[in-house]
Amino acid sequence: MNINRVVLTGNLTRDPELSATGGGLSICKLGIAVNTRRKGSDGNWEEKPNYFRVTVFGRQAESCHNYLKKGRAVAIDGRLEWSQWE
Repeated sequence: MNINRVVLTGNLTRDPELSATGGGLSICKLGIAVNTRRKGSDGNWEEKPNYFRVTVFGRQAESCHNYLKKGRAVAIDGRLEWSQWE
């Protein structure tokens, strides 16, 4: 059995952007920054941000748009879809 589940906690990098499909399904795009803490080559701890694009659908998309703003702490539970471009 395969499992594709991701849980992220971080802060929004921008205000949520709401749109809809031709069929009326709400879509909200979020940007989230998640800090990773690691030891650098000098032995000191340093934080490295990782940035993720998140897409939310339906009623949840509308709620995200209405209640979330840039800088807000959020927790995301979903699945990962990899995209690549040049």
